Amino acid sequence: MTTTKHDPPYKKITPHPDNRFMALTGNCSDMPSLFIDTHVPLDILMDAANYRIRAVAQVLENMCMRGSIECDSFILSDFALLCAIPLRDGCDVLDVIGKRLRSLPV
Repeated sequence: MTTTKHDPPYKKITPHPDNRFMALTGNCSDMPSLFIDTHVPLDILMDAANYRIRAVAQVLENMCMRGSIECDSFILSDFALLCAIPLRDGCDVLDVIGKRLRSLPV
């Protein structure tokens, strides 16, 4: 029988103001694993934010088109989380775009 080797304890990452990678606020633990590359061209960042926000909008619009939907509260809670994750990711990318635009010379 083999024994599993556990990962070493993690050191919490403290973000540096000039850090190229920004952790998504939707990470589910203190040790982030999903990041935004803040040096990506603005049009690519805009496409990423647009894709996520429009996907959520499409799902919600489809839900509005239906008649009454009967389901348990835990299903609605799961559905809300399903929509909130890409929406929060899109907002995080928009934050990066805003910071980059504000830093441009006028």
